[in-house]
Parts: sequence; structure tokens; C-alpha cells
Amino acid sequence: MPTETLPPRKHFTRTEVEQMLDAGLFAGQRFELIDGDLIDKMGQNPRHAMAIRLLTRALAAIFGVEKLLVQAPVEVSRADRDRSWPEPDVAVVAEAKPDFGERHPRGDELVLAVEVVDSSVAHDATTKRDLYARAGVPEYWVLDLAAGRLIVHGELKEGRFQRIETLAAEDAVSLGQEAGAPVAVSSLLP
Repeated sequence: MPTETLPPRKHFTRTEVEQMLDAGLFAGQRFELIDGDLIDKMGQNPRHAMAIRLLTRALAAIFGVEKLLVQAPVEVSRADRDRSWPEPDVAVVAEAKPDFGERHPRGDELVLAVEVVDSSVAHDATTKRDLYARAGVPEYWVLDLAAGRLIVHGELKEGRFQRIETLAAEDAVSLGQEAGAPVAVSSLLP
């Protein structure tokens, strides 16, 4: 049986996406640009929205509200910048800089990026993981709602995460060198 050949896809650049946004295309729609593909950020089901609220509350208790980004773009590595413009569900900046009103934080200015996933765990735990690692994000979490687990990526070295750990609901997670008590994974799950 012959193998199926997929038709070619149009990969977008960030400049093209910004031009389409300026022209009013995609009004009211949420998406992110990952490796040239426009990824639809579909409406959140109640569990997804609740997980973002739980993450925000837990991280605000550790870092303070002024250091949190919720569904806001971050700048990736120079090599990826033209084809990717991700928006993690929750991110934490190391320092709340005044010029963030003029630009988005770079990955290396973050302490943590978190994606909440219902069904896209393979994409978020590979493609996005690698994108955030190349951007210099020191720690990256994937909160997998379907499996009730947290996948923690850390120990960034030469643009790759050296440690990948899967935590169950009954486990707790600590943030690298950040002070404070570990956070129960169950407290992040709706």
C-alpha cells in the first residue's frame, strides 16, 4: 500500500502573523505561533481554567503576583524567534522589570514556564519543551490534567533539560533554588 503524502503546509513567520493581526485577522481568537504553525488555543474547559487559577494562586504565594504572567507571550531564542511566539499558561519572571510594558520577557528572564494540557501532552512535553529550553527557561512544567500528573523539566544545560521527572498527585514539587515549602501536585489539579 503506498504511503500517504501530506500536502505542503504554509509555515508562518512572526512578521506575517503580526501583519495579519494588524489587519484585523484573528480578531477575538487566541493562538500561538510554534515552529511556523499557528496553534489554536481553543476555549478552556472548566478543569483547564481551574488549573490555571490553582497554579496562579500557588505561584503567587511563592513569588508574589507582580512576577506572574498568565497566558502572556514570551520571547524565545534568537534562532526560534522568527517562527515561534509561545504563550505559556503561567510563567514566573525572575524580576518584574519596568520595560516589560514595552517588550515581552525573554525566556532567560523567567524562573518557570507552565503549560496546562488536556490532550496535547506529547506536543507540550517535546516541541514546546525544546523551544523553552533553547530560550533559556530554567524550569518548565507540563500539568497533565488527563493523567493527573506534573512533568517537571529542569537542570538546563546547553539548551537542553537534563532532568525530567514525572510527579503523581500525591507527590510534591519544589522550585529549584526558590525558598519555601514544596507544593503538593494535588493542590494544582482541579
